[in-house]
Amino acid sequence: MEDKQQYLIDALNVEESWRVFRIMAEFVDAIEELSKVGRAVTIFGSARAKPVDEYYQKAEELARLLAQNGFSVLTGGGPGIMEAANKGAAEGGGISVGMNIHLPYEQKPNHYANLNLDFKYFFVRKVMFVKYAVAYVILPGGFGTMDELFEALTLIQTKRIKSFPVVLMGSSYWKGLLGWIRNTMSTEEKISKDDLSLISVIDDPAQVVKHIKKFVIV
Repeated sequence: MEDKQQYLIDALNVEESWRVFRIMAEFVDAIEELSKVGRAVTIFGSARAKPVDEYYQKAEELARLLAQNGFSVLTGGGPGIMEAANKGAAEGGGISVGMNIHLPYEQKPNHYANLNLDFKYFFVRKVMFVKYAVAYVILPGGFGTMDELFEALTLIQTKRIKSFPVVLMGSSYWKGLLGWIRNTMSTEEKISKDDLSLISVIDDPAQVVKHIKKFVIV
């Protein structure tokens, strides 16, 4: 019995060791592909948005304008806002990158990305979003969208990465969250007043592109 238990422990240890190599391989593959995209803007938002949705249409327009202004576009490669952004970037003649994550539901790769990458590990994918982005644009979304937003703000706030524009589109959607950040987090000194300047709220796609171009030379 003890020999069998030891065998299982050894087998699990071997599996953990090989997982490290799989993670390394995922990093290497992604870096090799994304090193070609140049200056890229990462666009996040709900996977549940439909083509009739106002924000789907705005994401599509924004990505098209970004491509026409020399930017590549990065998304999570799935449906909804991601699909809209990949579609707009491709139609704008730009590099349209879809970084798809394997999930049991919702996340299916869209057909508009002209550069597709597949990820098993969320954290590898998140590193790639930050590493190759010169700006983040966040449209209305759920937990995943919030996760990406606050991770970027944390990395910029703590100076773990070079500061870049973080733009929220959809002022009515973000109004409650921004009010809480300003009136609770900042008022109770959980963040500094300077941290509030890390976020810009812009609803018009053309103005978003103009704002990003103030910080980035293509």
